Amino acid sequence: MEKIIREGLRELGVPATEEQIGTLAAYGARLLQANETTNLTAIRDAAGAARLHFLDSAALLGLADFSGHPAVADVGSGAGFPGVPLRILRPDIRLTCVDSVGKKMDFVRQSCAALGLEDVTCLWARAEEMRDERESFDVVVSRAVAELHLLAELCLPLVKVGGLFLAMKKDDCDQEAARADFAIRTLGGRARRICRYTVPGTDTVHAVVVVEKVKPTPPQYPRRWAQITKKPLLG
Repeated sequence: MEKIIREGLRELGVPATEEQIGTLAAYGARLLQANETTNLTAIRDAAGAARLHFLDSAALLGLADFSGHPAVADVGSGAGFPGVPLRILRPDIRLTCVDSVGKKMDFVRQSCAALGLEDVTCLWARAEEMRDERESFDVVVSRAVAELHLLAELCLPLVKVGGLFLAMKKDDCDQEAARADFAIRTLGGRARRICRYTVPGTDTVHAVVVVEKVKPTPPQYPRRWAQITKKPLLG
């Protein structure tokens, strides 16, 4: 796994020390071992995890500015992606991982503690219920599968004005991004661009929708999940 990660990071142009590469591989080993008894991820081989979890996550570092000791929230973090690889590669990040599945947050919490990763908070919670953390993050990232107009209502309320929301999507997300424009603007955001990259060692092309928070989110958002899905912000 270390060789794949090392070569992939070089291809992405993301700098990393040997210690950081070793920590990424150690987290991957813990993931694969835990996945034998607990369903944390559908990817169960080392090469697949290295490329489609770790390198896919690391690609964000070449697409947005994570400098200045930023507070970063990973919404729908699952087994810690993309948040934990970002934290390993950029130790100045103050990371909060959020997921509604307790066993996944338990894995991330225990693994980060075992690997000595500080400034990592794991919240077993639903993003729409995080009232205390409203507009407190410089960057919110998400690799969740919800459509962007729904995901925006979960994530943008957490972003500070002037901060970024980075939504990781499949390559063919242009229509999805256009469909989400009304929701993004309603929630105080502005879609800046769609960045695409090829995951090293694969033919897989992924995209990141980069959204800037330009004004505060109106206080009535986010709504409860049932309301978000029943009456989505589609204009």
